[in-house]
Amino acid sequence: MNHTVIVTDSTSDIPPSMAEAYGIHVVPLTLMFGEESYRDGVDMTPEQFYERLPRSPQLPTTSQPSPVEYMNVYRNILERYPDSPILSFHISSGLSGTYQSALLAKSMLEEEGSRITVFDSLSASYGFGLLVVHAARLAAEGKGPEEILESVERLRRSRKLYFLVDTLEYLQKGGRIGKASAILGTLLNIKPILSIDEEGVIYAVEKVRGRKKAVARMIELFKKDLQGIDKINVAVGHTAQPTAGEEFLQELSAYFTLEEKVLTNVGPVVGSHVGNGTLAVFVWPA
Repeated sequence: MNHTVIVTDSTSDIPPSMAEAYGIHVVPLTLMFGEESYRDGVDMTPEQFYERLPRSPQLPTTSQPSPVEYMNVYRNILERYPDSPILSFHISSGLSGTYQSALLAKSMLEEEGSRITVFDSLSASYGFGLLVVHAARLAAEGKGPEEILESVERLRRSRKLYFLVDTLEYLQKGGRIGKASAILGTLLNIKPILSIDEEGVIYAVEKVRGRKKAVARMIELFKKDLQGIDKINVAVGHTAQPTAGEEFLQELSAYFTLEEKVLTNVGPVVGSHVGNGTLAVFVWPA
C-alpha cells in the first residue's frame, strides 16, 4: 500500500499520543543549556524544561536537525515503504532554518528525493501541528499528496491564532521578535498579544495591561475573526500548566460550540523563545 507518509519536526508540539496514533514521524530539534544538549521532546520533558528555565543563568539555545539527520529519516522511510510519497511539514522558515535543512536533505537524495515534498508551514507550535495532524488523517484515508496539500493549504488560511507571553525578554534575546519589537520597553505588567503573519513572522496585535484582561481580549479577537461561525475546533498550548489551558477552553465555550479540543504543551524548543506563562490558542472552523 503506497500510503502518504507524514514527517514533521518537534516544534509542531503535537501531543506524543496523537503523533503515535497517526503514525507521524517527528524529527527532534536540539536544545542546549550551556554544554548540555537535549533532544526536544525526547531527552527532556516540558515539565522539566519549564522548571529549569527560570533558574538557568544563561538562556538555552536551540539548533535545527542537520540535513544529514533528515536525509537518514527520509531514506529509512523510503526503504521501508518503497512506493510511498513523503510529505514533510516544518516550522516557519521565518523563524528557523529547519525547513532549509529538510529541503537540502531532499536534494541530497537525488532521484528518490522526487517522492518527498517539503512544506513551509509559515507558523509555529500547534499552529502547524494541527495542519500535520489533518494531513495524517487524510493520509490514513488513502488520500494522495496533492489532495492532502490542497486541503492543508485551505485549513492554513482559515486557522486563526493568538498567543500571549508573560514577557518579551525571551523572544528578544533569542532574536525571534520579528515585527513585535515595537512594543519592547513598555510599561510594567503589559501583556502583549502576538500572532504570526502570512510570511511566518511574529507581530504584535495588541498590548494589554494584566493577564486577565489579555485573556479576555484574546476571546474578543476570536469572536471578531469568527463572526457567523458557531462550531470550532480549538487547541491551546501551555507551558506545562494545563489548568491555564483548561480555563481558556472553558471561557471560550461560552461563545462557541467546541468540537475538537486539544490541550498541548508548548515544547522546550519553542518554549525557550517564549518563556514560562505563555498561552497559545489556535482555532479553526469545525
